[in-house]
Amino acid sequence: MSDLVRIVDNVETARQTVLRRRSWDQVEVTPEVQAGIDRIFGESLSPDQAVARILDDVRHGGDAAVLDYSRRIDLADAHELRVPEQEVEAAWSRTPDRLRRALQVAADRVRAFHERQYRQSWIDWDDDGGALGQIIRPLQRVGIYAPGGRAPYPSSLLMAAIPARVAGVEEIVVASPPGRDGCIADVLLAAARVAGIGTVYKMGGAQAIGALAYGTETIPPVDKIVGPGSLFVMLAKRRVYGQVAIDGLPGPTETLIIADDSADPALVAADMLAQAEHDVLASPICVTPSRELAERVQVEVARQIERLERQEIIAQALQGQGGIVVTTDLDQAMDLANEYAPEHLCLLVRDPWSWVGRVRNAGGVFVGETSSEALGDYVVGPTHIMPTGGTARFASPCNVWDFSKITSVFAPAEGTVRRIAPAAVALAQAEGLTAHAAAIQRRETEA
Repeated sequence: MSDLVRIVDNVETARQTVLRRRSWDQVEVTPEVQAGIDRIFGESLSPDQAVARILDDVRHGGDAAVLDYSRRIDLADAHELRVPEQEVEAAWSRTPDRLRRALQVAADRVRAFHERQYRQSWIDWDDDGGALGQIIRPLQRVGIYAPGGRAPYPSSLLMAAIPARVAGVEEIVVASPPGRDGCIADVLLAAARVAGIGTVYKMGGAQAIGALAYGTETIPPVDKIVGPGSLFVMLAKRRVYGQVAIDGLPGPTETLIIADDSADPALVAADMLAQAEHDVLASPICVTPSRELAERVQVEVARQIERLERQEIIAQALQGQGGIVVTTDLDQAMDLANEYAPEHLCLLVRDPWSWVGRVRNAGGVFVGETSSEALGDYVVGPTHIMPTGGTARFASPCNVWDFSKITSVFAPAEGTVRRIAPAAVALAQAEGLTAHAAAIQRRETEA
């Protein structure tokens, strides 16, 4: 098991292996998934074709189509879409006190962090009596997709709902796939209750995305859909974009650790293993200029995995996307990290704060050995919903602004119009838009 995580000594080789990503379109469909598609539709379709069929059916069939797909795909005993309030309260009563307190701690810290972010509308009046400004308004209705499956994630629900709540979103709803008993996991319902969400729908997959985007008889359409999900959820979000806003197309989670010879190999290994247990497609990566540290981490990974429950998932992630890249120095390690643009960037080096200013592309920076990425997944404060797949080059973590929109205010005074109109007329004429120029000139004359 000592070679469970590979060591790559050549940076160019690392770019083609450990640091190479696959898009959603390149994800291989397993025989089991393909067999499921064939069973559900009675013919062989690609995942994208299946998603298109589901969305079209939901758009035209409404509630009945959503429930039908819940029965066919999730094999759920589904007869209603909305979770009754008494079902939420029953789930809350079954939630252990320790977990209730943990959910509240997470919610309080996430709220406190994001309350520091919010800005107000502003109007700036000039000496002529004119004004410019921005009206900042929250979105009216947001849908959060909360995966169910083998491991429901109440933390992800909180990390999306709390910033939306701070932004002032009027209505937040949750969609999550029901189990075969027709129920949603208690812990997800408990998290929704802590977040103050009153509406939870029993629906998952592409059919849930379609219902949130298009609306049904009982589900009003939302303005934005956020939250991670399966390949089918991502393909559905991509197809409905434009009908509604989306938070992006989150890919498999990833952590890149920059470590030098001062790092504790046991902590580096623990962080890589924590990342790997998320999913078989997770990317646990360490970049270090120390070959000795790389070898010690390799040994630690093999030793620590023996005590963990999700060994099979961890092993597949480590062997598929994991690795330790040996660089010439820390400068090259940081250059590689910025090139890779990871979701999580961990600095386990001497004087880590001296390297923070060098970070250009990362969803979140975890500074020093006390700053475990796993801790950030739950209770530190910033949301753990971060850009993946290299999108940290241009995208940001989920935040209050994701749930707000800006309306610009134009109110130039007559004196301002006289000063700026000639430039506007010149630009309009250069573009061949003579009606624009004429409309401006009328105001210039009147002013």
